[in-house]
Amino acid sequence: MIGLPKQKTLPLFPLNTVVFPGGRLPLRIFEQRYLEMIKQAIANDTPFGICAIREGAETGSPAEPYDVGTCMRITDWDMPQTGILHIETIALERFVIRSTHTEPSGLLIGTVEDVSVEPAAPIPDDLELPVEILRHIIGEYGEAHFPEPHELDNAVWVGYRLSEVLPLTLTIQQNLLEMNDSVMRLRLLTEFLKKQIN
Repeated sequence: MIGLPKQKTLPLFPLNTVVFPGGRLPLRIFEQRYLEMIKQAIANDTPFGICAIREGAETGSPAEPYDVGTCMRITDWDMPQTGILHIETIALERFVIRSTHTEPSGLLIGTVEDVSVEPAAPIPDDLELPVEILRHIIGEYGEAHFPEPHELDNAVWVGYRLSEVLPLTLTIQQNLLEMNDSVMRLRLLTEFLKKQIN
């Protein structure tokens, strides 16, 4: 018998950004609800979730997030001045929100299930363009933005990294995050690149 997907609770950080597994995101935290969330995550070495905002704003009243987000782990932090935290994060697996509630502080807590990890997939011969573009971008921006290992023969990794750096709308990025077909994601990105080149 197949077990039911395992649910867990996760503090959520709605942002005007989409993060893909394996991606790195520096954040500047200053709102009280998120300072407390990050302090707990650092103290307990626990993750939090980032979801793109469907409706609302990053500050003030809790925003309505998209249902699929990304689990984040803090890799480094610094407090250059009182009340402001600088953190470095890495994106882990994707998750889908099943329900949410808002704490008195305004922090959104989600009951979530992990989305299955996409297995590595070879890149079809007709999709070399995105690989070449990404190789060029990595050469331009360097190790700080694209730490090793580089998986330029893996359609999942190439698709995720390009989805992060290309000038795509938030909605398109969210659609690419929610896809579970790495080759189809790469095909869509290839079409976008061809339009930019022509």
